[in-house]
Formats: sequence, C-alpha cells, structure tokens
Amino acid sequence: MTHDDRPDGMRAAVQETYGPADLSAVPVFAGGFINFGYWRPEDLDGPPTVDDRIRSQQDLYRRVLDCAAPLDGARLLEVGCGLGMGCALALEEYRPDRVTGMDIHPQQLDRARRANADLLDRTGPERLRLVRGAAERMPFEDAEFDCVYSVEAAQHFDDLGLFAAEAARVLRPGGRVAVTSFFAPEPGAAPRLAELLDTFADGLDIARPPAELTDALARAGLTEVRCESIGPSVWPGWDHWLSAQWKPGTWPRNFRYAWEQGLLDYYVITGGRPGR
Repeated sequence: MTHDDRPDGMRAAVQETYGPADLSAVPVFAGGFINFGYWRPEDLDGPPTVDDRIRSQQDLYRRVLDCAAPLDGARLLEVGCGLGMGCALALEEYRPDRVTGMDIHPQQLDRARRANADLLDRTGPERLRLVRGAAERMPFEDAEFDCVYSVEAAQHFDDLGLFAAEAARVLRPGGRVAVTSFFAPEPGAAPRLAELLDTFADGLDIARPPAELTDALARAGLTEVRCESIGPSVWPGWDHWLSAQWKPGTWPRNFRYAWEQGLLDYYVITGGRPGR
C-alpha cells in the first residue's frame, strides 16, 4: 500500500507511537521535545538530570535554527512539529514574523494546541499556527516560507525525494532548509539495525543513507547542500541519559552501539534556494 493509498496518510507504527502511545509522555523525552538531544561534554560528568535533558533537546533546535539565522522577521515552517515545543522556542528566541508547525498526526496537533495554549492566546494565529500535513504533500503556497526546518522527524518520512521537492517549492528564493535526524551511513545497514533497535524492526524509523536526502535536495534545485555529522554531540549524551532508566543490553542502549559500529549516525543537512 502506498502513502497515498492510506486513508490516514500514516504507517501503522507512526500512527500508534504518536497517537495512542503518546511518545511525548515517555519520561526519556522530558519536556515534550521528543528528540535525542545535543549534549555538552560536561553533561557526561555526573548523573544526568532532567534539566540537562530538557536543555539538550532545546539545544538541538538551536543547532538547527542557527544554520538558517538570522531569522528576524522571517516566516518559518517546522515539518514534523510534534507538540510544538520547538516552534515556541523558535518564536521566542529567534524573533521571526511567524512560525508554522506542521504534523501529520491529528492527536499530536491536539496536544500541541494544549501545550502551547498560553502562547497561542498571547500571539494568535498571526504568529503561531499549527497545521496538519505530510512532509511529502505540504498544504502551503509556493514560496511561502523563508526557512523550512525539521528536527528528528525525517527518519519517519515515507519519501525523502518528495519531501525535498516540497521543501524547495514552499521556500522563497534565498530561503534555507535545515534538517537534523539520524541516518545509516553505509548501504545495507537496515537488517542489522532492525536486529538491534525495535524502532527499525517495527517500521517506525527507516534506515536510509544521508545522501538520499542531500541528493534529493540538489535535484530539487537547492544549492550549497551540506551534510555534517553531529554524532559525537548526540549519541554519548543520549546513552548517558538512557543509562539512568535502561540497563546495558536493552535495545534502547543499542543506539550508541550502532553508532560505534558505523551503522547509524546523526546529521545536520542544509541547503538554500537560489535567488533573492
């Protein structure tokens, strides 16, 4: 069954994880950002704290948004916004004109509206709006945004080529795209990742090389497409945080092992639409 054939537009694992299972409520994702985090070396020195965890997730957003800065007065789109915590951070710290959060899951958007109720009341839809849509089929006009960004969602996208084409379409000339997520550096890693990690085994995450996205962005007409590994700032800190709740040998602890074995890494991928 293709993406377009599904009435809900979601794979079963995505529908369950971000719907009834509510991943945002799992303690390892304290603060509601639902990402692995961008960690500081000093975070590894002592027992991990909830404050460290929340800041790591915020810092991953900052790492991505800084790639497109300055964003004063800009129109931003987050693809796969989840609870909208990153949208709120972008709005409050980067002074854009408007932030649009898009997510495919209606239950996530309902939670996002509740989580950001006070901010929505203060700003109104003119500054923050939450919209349902798929990465491969965005419900926006051509050249509507100055920046399209996505934080730890691309591993769920059904088709990176369609996402790249849509990101290029909705970007204005001179606009930037910035994506961070985990990819499989080497071809043929999918079977081994499925053995090690439940999220690959059940179809929640898809194992693809980063070149699949960088090549797609270039084909879509973006230039200065760059791919940078940030694994050293992600995997050790993520594993250190997991160590407080998961024992060695349990599958969540295999993320770091997969990275050490060269099966998985974390990247920031950027590019720009030519023109002004």
